[in-house]
Amino acid sequence: MKVLQKQPGRDFVVLNLTDPQLSNGEWAPGAMQARVLKNTLRALIERTHPDLITIAGDLAWAGEMESYENLCCELDQYNIPYAPVWGNHDNQGGPAQVDKQADVLLKHPLCLLEKGDPAMGCGNYVIQIEENGKPVYAMFMVDSHDRMPVTNPDGTQGDDWAHLLPNQLTWYQEEAAKLGCRNSLVMHIPVYEYLDAWNAAWKQEYDPMKITREQAYEPQYWNEEYAGAYGNKYEGVGSYCKSLGEFDALRAPGLMDYMLVGHDHVNNYVINYKGVKLTYILKIGAGCYWTEKLNGGTILSISDKGAELHHEYVDATPWIEAKEETK
Repeated sequence: MKVLQKQPGRDFVVLNLTDPQLSNGEWAPGAMQARVLKNTLRALIERTHPDLITIAGDLAWAGEMESYENLCCELDQYNIPYAPVWGNHDNQGGPAQVDKQADVLLKHPLCLLEKGDPAMGCGNYVIQIEENGKPVYAMFMVDSHDRMPVTNPDGTQGDDWAHLLPNQLTWYQEEAAKLGCRNSLVMHIPVYEYLDAWNAAWKQEYDPMKITREQAYEPQYWNEEYAGAYGNKYEGVGSYCKSLGEFDALRAPGLMDYMLVGHDHVNNYVINYKGVKLTYILKIGAGCYWTEKLNGGTILSISDKGAELHHEYVDATPWIEAKEETK
């Protein structure tokens, strides 16, 4: 377990990022993707002054070690501790490859990654936020794996996006109870309830594909019992095909404020569902696929009164159009 200190009377700020996902070639000098990522990161840090940065998976593409190293070097220059979890693309090379990627990250002292129990994957760990010697908050960092088997309705075997393992759920429950403080959980692949939450909260007569970023904050599009929900859904929910009780197990201790995920690059909605705010982190940069209007990061501010969250949008237009790297 890593321990970070919160200063009394000051919010502890967590900058949550997801899916930077540049290939080795996209880090080349002059590449638009690297230019957008670097400048978006700089803008976010200058605006929000975070105490911790999390990255909710798909740091790069499995096996592209240069990209993992480049991302760490970019983060290192800000002298802020950072905590990654693995996404499906990071996991695609298998456990041995993930272990090698972890070794690359762990050479960087500011990286808080812990490999953890290999029976649960790689990178299940806790960051405890302490004030005056007492735990006041915790960030649970969870490996959501890649793909897992599924039996189709016709009896044939296939696969789908992964789900959490039973031992991960037990681990969370035990560690949360031991700490006894409020917490948020960061992982890559959403649980099935992200779809349930959307269907319950969104007024189905509106086509979400036609709703702008600004409109998605307006209450008229959301059912009254989900007042306070906001954000866009521009693609499907990439979860396992059914609920396996993960969400209920995670909310059972009654200590989780936010579940923060990535994976679906052009979703950014936040919905309070059964007492947990299910959140899509705002994607950073142009890696893989994206939409310019949903570029940035998601800010979690932890105070003596609790935790609050908002998306911090960064206009990438100047760096898309630039012909040379912005220094």
